[in-house]
Amino acid sequence: MKHTLGKQERLKSRKMIGKLFEEGASIKKFPFRLVYLKTTHTSKFPVQASFSVPKRNFKKAVDRNRVKRLLREAYRLEKDMLYNDLESSYIFMITFIGKKEPIFSDVQEKIRELLTLFIQKQIQKEDAQS
Repeated sequence: MKHTLGKQERLKSRKMIGKLFEEGASIKKFPFRLVYLKTTHTSKFPVQASFSVPKRNFKKAVDRNRVKRLLREAYRLEKDMLYNDLESSYIFMITFIGKKEPIFSDVQEKIRELLTLFIQKQIQKEDAQS
């Protein structure tokens, strides 16, 4: 599998983002919050993801953009576990809720923990439905 995060894997649709926040569920693993929704989308990939950093916590756009770059890179490196374990398609919004600019190694570790938590939750849901 290629370790890229292409255009097809990014969530850009305003309608889908609105639907995500209206109907989606969330998981928190400080300093991140993952809002997700099981839905069909036009991408051939099982997950479309988007990333956000609130202006309230980082006033300068330069700082927000840097944190978003760190989030995208960590997700790009850790998304293999999602693609191996998911059969359905999902949309994600990963939000940084911390107050201080993070270090990449911490971001990568926390994203890995967040995605693992998401996968465990989905497996439990599937078992409960069976």
